[in-house]
Amino acid sequence: MIGLRYLLAAAACATLISGTAHAQQSPFALSSTSFKSGALMDKKHAGNLSANPNCIGDNVSPQLSWTNAPAGTTSYAMIMVDPEGRAGQGVGHWIAYGIPASVTSFAEGEASKASDKFVGGVGTGKQNVYLGPCTPPNTTAHQYVFIMLATDLDPKALPAGLTKADLLPKLDGHVKATSTIVGLFQKPK
Repeated sequence: MIGLRYLLAAAACATLISGTAHAQQSPFALSSTSFKSGALMDKKHAGNLSANPNCIGDNVSPQLSWTNAPAGTTSYAMIMVDPEGRAGQGVGHWIAYGIPASVTSFAEGEASKASDKFVGGVGTGKQNVYLGPCTPPNTTAHQYVFIMLATDLDPKALPAGLTKADLLPKLDGHVKATSTIVGLFQKPK
């Protein structure tokens, strides 16, 4: 079985190279009505941390929906990363898991606050909900990769507060399919 780290790395690389959603042999698909994959996200979706002058938005999470989960899916996990952030070290903008299989979408703004629809992990900024783009000035548009993973884990299997580094090994061997979309954001000059 392909390891989860390899799968996520391959999805991110394919997305970065092509600028479009990673093609899956499975029909599992992630989409958004808030932005088209490979296109700019609205300023309202950018982060709004007062301590960070690069966070110039309203931190409204985008609408997200997913379809055609493979048989045996019992929960989902979502990872939103900016692989170009922190000078290429990457930034985890949103880590969520324990999303029940009955949930197939988040309305715009819904993931910006705690919800019984997901278990909040801990992103790079120590947040447990969506944190929008905070792209530095004088850079090209950063790619914000949304990775949805269909799993066979019980939605209550994992404790709250896992980082991306904690979560990935716990998902290894439990991922049935992945799908990605990419939103772009650039701080206006």
